[in-house]
Amino acid sequence: MPNFTPETPLFEVMRDPRAHQVIAAELPELAGNPILHTLYHYPLGLILSTEDRLRGDVRRQAAVLARVAEAGDAPSSAAPAGDVPAPAPNYDDEATARGSAVVRHADLVPTWTAFEATFDGPSHGNPFTDVELTATFTREGAVLQAPGFYDGDGQYRIRLLVPAEGEWSFTTSSNARSLDRITGAFSAGPAASRGPVRVADTFHFAYDDGTPYVPMGTTSYVWTHQGNDLEEATLEALKTGPFNKMRMCVFPKSYLFNENEPELYPYEGSLEEGFDHFRPNPAYWRHFESRIDQLDELGIEADLILFHAYDRWGFSTMSAAADDLYVKYAVARLASRRNVWWSLANEYDLMFEKTTERWERFASIVTANDPSGHLLSIHNCREFYDHSRPWVTHCSIQRRDVYKTSEMTTEWRAAYGKPIVIDECAYEGNIDQGWGNITGEEMTRRFWEGAVRGGYVGHGETYVDPDDVLWWAKGGTLKGTSPERIGFLRRILEESPHGHLEPLDGHWDAPSAGIRDEYELIYFGFNQPTYRRFVKSPEMAYVVDIIDTWNMTVETLPGTFSGRFRIELPGRQYIAVRLRAL
Repeated sequence: MPNFTPETPLFEVMRDPRAHQVIAAELPELAGNPILHTLYHYPLGLILSTEDRLRGDVRRQAAVLARVAEAGDAPSSAAPAGDVPAPAPNYDDEATARGSAVVRHADLVPTWTAFEATFDGPSHGNPFTDVELTATFTREGAVLQAPGFYDGDGQYRIRLLVPAEGEWSFTTSSNARSLDRITGAFSAGPAASRGPVRVADTFHFAYDDGTPYVPMGTTSYVWTHQGNDLEEATLEALKTGPFNKMRMCVFPKSYLFNENEPELYPYEGSLEEGFDHFRPNPAYWRHFESRIDQLDELGIEADLILFHAYDRWGFSTMSAAADDLYVKYAVARLASRRNVWWSLANEYDLMFEKTTERWERFASIVTANDPSGHLLSIHNCREFYDHSRPWVTHCSIQRRDVYKTSEMTTEWRAAYGKPIVIDECAYEGNIDQGWGNITGEEMTRRFWEGAVRGGYVGHGETYVDPDDVLWWAKGGTLKGTSPERIGFLRRILEESPHGHLEPLDGHWDAPSAGIRDEYELIYFGFNQPTYRRFVKSPEMAYVVDIIDTWNMTVETLPGTFSGRFRIELPGRQYIAVRLRAL
């Protein structure tokens, strides 16, 4: 059992359910503080002595501390389970003809686009929980099952990201008689895209058609909740930027620089009266999926974060039943999008109410309801989740060391045998938090360091703005110096023989990658050599390129090189050398 003292870090107190309840009751302004997470590493006694309500009141501070200590001695209680009304076996009246609902759908769709069937169905009770609807799709022996969902106003939809050309048919199953046993058929024509991104060659990615995909990601957590003008500005910035993956939250966020209210909420209800977690707001979801489609038009993957702890509306602490309903609804609506990736959580270990069993349950809901098998991950704050779990397709990592981040790619590849995506290596910016004030040079260096170690690093930007519009939070425009350099790295990687880099041995003081004796890229990072000696086979001849990763130049040296040779270098930081065998 916890032994809470004045020296206990606030983090340990807040992740204990009973102690958390005490803080919420005694100091609601602390529990609801939008920058609470920046206080986690301070000791409890210091926090109590500097909290406005308790400042100078030593007796009251001691009383709160005693209550917290008493709570720590009590057995923990589980998160509320909640109850989802069971779908009624006879939701429709017995007089309703089975399969009588009107259905509409296209007769021809391209492969790797969304087929959608829309049904005019019943709307009494709560169709979000009272009605179950699925469809079984078949084609030449292939069978896929996709869940349906209620979209408001008596409209139900079933969607499928069509994976192959040919003649498809479907049959529905539902506890609502009017929606049950409806059949239909459609043709799938030639592919309109390269398909979803999959894991390729153990540590890398490719589109379904085999084309290499090099993730150059950025983060803008709640850009879809900012209103049309700012959201359109974000899309304009992405059009000319280097990024092909956007990490973003489904739910709105309450945190530093995220204190505005969204225009739409994910559930029916209001701030004043609360939200009904068993009645999603279709308008919210239609808006959200329209932004995902716009990202797809730009060739950008949408890495969707299903849960996060930064919340003042109660979405992070819903009942287990409401959580399950939410995950299933999100997957039913969005799995038909080609460019979707699933992330169960941003900083899962700050969501103290959710156990490992719950995260495993969420993973099973996603995999059971996504017939397209999109990529699936979970993201840490302090403690890594077990990335060896079979449902984890790739490691989504936040740095744990203040300085070393990309350098750990080598270790993580060996530990997990999966692609390493460092989604949060710190952000280029100038805010007071250490995770948000590295330079553009350091952001660019971390990208290169991770790439030559066989991983993929993510970008974010946190420059102070008079209107509190920080890219990492709300999108808008990019102000930093790293995006253009990240685009330069992307071009270098896409020009490599396999469209990605595999680490090579041979340099004790600098990481390198490529194909042995054919292609090698060596990165010197913050070192500044004025020359370098090489020992290669005398039977091979190499063209040598000097790459200035900051100034974005490639200088090809005259002639060819073989055996033992020396090349002159500019003696400044952020230089790479590329050897290409003839």
